[in-house]
Amino acid sequence: MERVAEVSEYVRRRLIVRGIVQGVGFRPYAYRLARTHHLAGFVRNTALGAVIEIEGDLSAVEAFEGALPDQGPPMMIIDSMEAECIAPHGDEEFRIVASDAEGPTLAWVPADIASCELCLGEMNDAADRRYGYPFINCTNCGPRYSITLGLPYDRAQTTMAAFTMCDACREEYEDPESRRFHAQPNACPACGPQLSLTDACGSDVPVRGTDSILKTVANLLGSGGIAAWKGLGGYQLACDARNANAVAELRKRKHRNEKAFAVMVEDITTAEIFCEVSESERSLLSGASKPIVLLKTRETAKLPEAIAPGSSLLGVMLPYTPMHALLFRAFHETGMRDAVLVMTSGNVSEEPIVTDEAEAHERLRGIADIFVDHNRPIHTRVDDSVARVVEGRPFLLRRARGYAPMPMELPVNRVPLLACGAQQKSTLCFAREGVAFLSQHLGDLENYETLVFFEQTLERMGRLLQIEPEAVAHDLHPAYLSTQLAQRLPIAKKFAVQHHHAHIASCMAEHRLEGPVIGVAWDGTGLGTDGTIWGGEFLLADYAGFERQAHLRSVPLAGGDTAVREPWRVARSYLLDAFDNSVPRGIRWQNFVLARSVRTLDALLEGRIRTTDTSSCGRLFDAVASLLGVHQAVSFEGQAAMALETIAGADDKVYDFALDGARPSQVDLRCMVRQIVDDVEREVPASTISARFHNTLVAVIEKVCIQLGGDTGNKRVCLSGGCFQNVRLLEGCLRALRFAGFEVFFQQQIPCNDGGISLGQAAIASELLRKGM
Repeated sequence: MERVAEVSEYVRRRLIVRGIVQGVGFRPYAYRLARTHHLAGFVRNTALGAVIEIEGDLSAVEAFEGALPDQGPPMMIIDSMEAECIAPHGDEEFRIVASDAEGPTLAWVPADIASCELCLGEMNDAADRRYGYPFINCTNCGPRYSITLGLPYDRAQTTMAAFTMCDACREEYEDPESRRFHAQPNACPACGPQLSLTDACGSDVPVRGTDSILKTVANLLGSGGIAAWKGLGGYQLACDARNANAVAELRKRKHRNEKAFAVMVEDITTAEIFCEVSESERSLLSGASKPIVLLKTRETAKLPEAIAPGSSLLGVMLPYTPMHALLFRAFHETGMRDAVLVMTSGNVSEEPIVTDEAEAHERLRGIADIFVDHNRPIHTRVDDSVARVVEGRPFLLRRARGYAPMPMELPVNRVPLLACGAQQKSTLCFAREGVAFLSQHLGDLENYETLVFFEQTLERMGRLLQIEPEAVAHDLHPAYLSTQLAQRLPIAKKFAVQHHHAHIASCMAEHRLEGPVIGVAWDGTGLGTDGTIWGGEFLLADYAGFERQAHLRSVPLAGGDTAVREPWRVARSYLLDAFDNSVPRGIRWQNFVLARSVRTLDALLEGRIRTTDTSSCGRLFDAVASLLGVHQAVSFEGQAAMALETIAGADDKVYDFALDGARPSQVDLRCMVRQIVDDVEREVPASTISARFHNTLVAVIEKVCIQLGGDTGNKRVCLSGGCFQNVRLLEGCLRALRFAGFEVFFQQQIPCNDGGISLGQAAIASELLRKGM
């Protein structure tokens, strides 16, 4: 009996694909996938994302839809895909058509991507037309966010618009089978950006060609000089990391006293000469984002102490641009193998990195001995990201190049909004349609230049994303510049968000949690709802609100920022509190501090002049560092706490502490302070005391969470705030709380420090707007 062949249904569907689908090779991928399934139609970039219309047999269309999210280019992220059936057009082929910029922008801006292996292979191939070209890129790598002017992401909307492609580049750009199909920064030596060299006075150095320029730079660095060059998201400063005199000179010129420098090495093999590198750290170092990764320094490492004073960790990164890779090749050619370069932001300490030649030669004059410039404009300055590895996964401390402005999901609301973040490690966040776009790290809002950068990023992100906020969230502290800026905006709907509530909401948002949760928010400072300075908080929180359940016992803090810079002042407050307004003899800082300074401080404390109470765990770290003689003065935020983590040894003892029965409950650490003083007087090693101190903090968090869990039945804990950058504290809490039966969440893709505050503010404001508040 003859079988009748089944006739498949012929259909056409429109797909709207949102996510990271522009600038990452999505359209040629969709083109090739459609051809594989013998389908017709088109794909185009739009303000919504990518729009695909696909036509053919129903089974083939469904196979295409099923495969689309799973087989794409490495940087593609599909957040959502909407499908609708439309009438067939009778198309005979699949095409890639011109972009459509009409309508509201809902596309996502891709982050800058480190050089891929295919491009580096071509760059090192003497037979390739891009041999030795420092701006080689393709759809899998290269600049994105830093050069983007607007969406859809097309060449005309980038700073590459001024460079007309040669015939060979144009052919690649228009060929759907090419790796460079619609690679917007596509260029070659014949038509693209070029390097130039100038001296410290801004005069042209008569050296031409990339190879000659970079050999000149390599020779200068090898002889102890300092170089500045225009990188991916701004200028960088470098010197030979093995040369102690060069490192010291860079510190002196840059006005960076003790804060650690990062280093760049050619490859992981070189990194392993100086640091211990786990498989997870290896993967993070060499991935597409290539952040600075904090690694444990080997005892045999022979690098100057001045690179990372007092730290057992070294920030290491691999070359992430073609020019970096070519510079290390120049080192090989000049006889300097296994080069290690200090690599730091091109700025004077605490100012934003500079991005253009005129600014660089003005602000970096007197720092750099030579400048490598290029003529591809940087539209958006983006610093290097910084990360550690915790439990085998990335743990971001500074979110910038390679990550920003990739979005996060939020509680859904229809009101576009802006969150202005905090004062330190500032970021800002735009949100709409249940998606939050977190900016790159902007810096501490403590000078005019950083405030200008903040305002510039606010304007540019708003224009790029086409978001006009109808509500704005900001910190509760009225003196923060971010708060003052938010208050000046002509937006009627404003939300003042408590700092530590924002920390917990940020952690919840990253993990897409619905509340309530037990939130442990430990950091250096944040204005509380009672007008005091909080920082050792236990909250019962959801997005809409929180209740303060417990906190570290408050002590008076006199002198404001002076107390933060001089930990002995905080230590004295803790001692007076623990010893009933008397201070025991033998405290190590008593020989460091002038007697009149102590008398002045005591007068301030006694008269409650320029004094506020604080429950800050960050200040507690400062006090203990002072008691141990580790730091009596600091030159950057968190320095004393980092030193305590570094010196902590092996010991399992826990100091005594108490909880009162009030609500909110106070964690009384006066007994711990007295026991620390006793250990100091008995000359117990500082490493042992630090270990016991860390153990005690873990025990405090465990005990309070068990108590709150018993009272509320809540078994979910979110850990956030700058103190949890301390991995010894974080990992201790994870072990203890999990053993006690809690599900524990901590931030990984969003910094737990104030760099994540704006996301938390946005999450809270979104929920309040959703509730009609």
